Formats: sequence, C-alpha cells, structure tokens
Amino acid sequence: MKAIFMLTLMASFAFTGCNKVSEQVKFVKMWGNEGGGNGQFKYIEDFAFNNNGELLVTDALRSDVQIFTKDGKFLHKFGGKGRVPSSFEKPEGIAINPKTGNIFVADYLSGYIKKFDKNNNYLKTFSDLGEREGQTIESEFMDVHQNGNLYVAEAGNNRVSIFSLDGVFKFSFGMYGSGEGQLNRPEASKVDSKGRIWVADLANNRVQVFSEKGKFLKVIGKEGEALGEFRRPAGIAIDKYDNVYVTEIGNNRIHVLNSEGKAFYTFGKKGTAQMEFGNLHGIIVDEAGHLYVGDTGNNRIQKFKILNWRKL
Repeated sequence: MKAIFMLTLMASFAFTGCNKVSEQVKFVKMWGNEGGGNGQFKYIEDFAFNNNGELLVTDALRSDVQIFTKDGKFLHKFGGKGRVPSSFEKPEGIAINPKTGNIFVADYLSGYIKKFDKNNNYLKTFSDLGEREGQTIESEFMDVHQNGNLYVAEAGNNRVSIFSLDGVFKFSFGMYGSGEGQLNRPEASKVDSKGRIWVADLANNRVQVFSEKGKFLKVIGKEGEALGEFRRPAGIAIDKYDNVYVTEIGNNRIHVLNSEGKAFYTFGKKGTAQMEFGNLHGIIVDEAGHLYVGDTGNNRIQKFKILNWRKL
C-alpha cells in the first residue's frame, strides 16, 4: 500500500508541475516606480514589441505609450492626454503589424483604435464608442493575426471584434454569458501560430479558445486557486512553441499552459518583492524566452528568463 501511495504521489507531482519555481523561471530584473516621469508608471496595461525589438508599454492613467529597450532603458514615448488626433484618454490594448511595423492602440474610454507608423507618427483613427458593429466599448488587449486582421477584446460589449489593418470592420464573435463561447468582460485576445484566438474571459474566471472565424473550440479552467484554475485572468502571452502564459489578477500569479491548455505550473504571489505581484495585467514573451510582466499594482515591469525553454 505504501508503494502504491508513493507512486500516486509522484504521478500527481509530475502532472501538476509542482516542482520548484526556481527550476522553471529565473528573475532577471525589474524597473519602474509610480509617477509621470520617463520610465515611471501609473497603471500599466499591455505590451508589444516593435520591429526594432523595443518594448512598448501602454499606461492607462498616464494616457501614453512608453518605449524601452529590453533591459529597461527608457527611449521615448508618444500619445498623452489632449485633443489632438494622436492623444489618448485611456490606452490599453496595443498590437504591431509585423510586416509594416504599424502600431495599433485601443483607447478604452473613447472607443477609438488609433493607428501609428513604425516611427510612432499618427496615421488614422477608426472604430467609435458604441454597441453597433464596428464600434467598441472598453476595448482591451488585442493582436494582429496572420490573416491580416486585428482581433480586439471588448470588455464592455463581451465580444471580440475583428478589423482589417486599414480599420474596416469585418465581424465579431461572443456575447454576454457563461456558456461555451460566451464571454464576460474579456480582457485579452491573442493569436497562436495555428491562428487560434486565446481569450482571457476575465469575469468567467477562465480562458477560451476560438478559431480565426470565431468558432468556439474549448474552455480552459474554472474559478479557483489550484493548478488549472483561475481568478480574473487578464493578460495572455504566447511563445514560439505555443506555450501560453496567463496573468491572474485575483491570484497574483502567472499560469503556464501548453498549446492544448494543459496547466504545467504557476509562479508568483501577492507582494512587493521580486517575483511577487499586485494587480497583474499585460504579459509578453520575446524570441529569447524572456517574459515581461505588467506588475501594475506595484507600478513596475518584472522580467524573467524561462529555463529549459521548450514545447510543453
């Protein structure tokens, strides 16, 4: 009986990925503090890499986008409050067209999506505030698909809206609810290498996966704090192996899944030390296996190295 118990325990250990966090990720550095100066933050939202490999960071309360090197050196910024076309009210989602370097920023309060060139020069505004097709309410984290469209999570309309990169509305999917394919304040829509859309279904405490046409594929997780469970998932990052990293506002941690949604491990807890978090939001992974995490409640970015990086 003892041998059977030990085998069961070992199998459970392997399945849940409960090995030491130190064997999974390594803290590299953190930067930022509260304020309106260069390199400071008031409310970090989402991330994107431009075509120079620089890190772009939206800040909802500063109303701007700051640009850093991957080591955290401030380079420049654009946007800010104002009444000119290039200004923002509350920028949240950000995405880059990898072909042209054009930048798209979702303005949560105005309903506008603003397009900039690779040098941060304003180009155009599309969408508007509302419930009708082609309008958005409380637009959140978004992504550019391989098919040349922009997928925008809308917390206020409980859906994902799809636009061409010229700003033409294509279609939307999702509606309010807790059933399969229904959404409750979706926070992020991010694309994997197969073209599937991973949606952080924040108020339903789960992640859902859809086809590029908006067909429901699967639900991942439920409310809780065990491995494979979520509390208020917010940001999503997908690496070159299609491993998925999900920030949880409610659990103050990062959840790591494979391409089919199986949970492997989590790291982080509430606090102010390194590898501790408060009010987590955006997350992104670079081509070398570094994670950048929006530690919003602590007004800083934390950077980690994924160890033994591979397809899970």
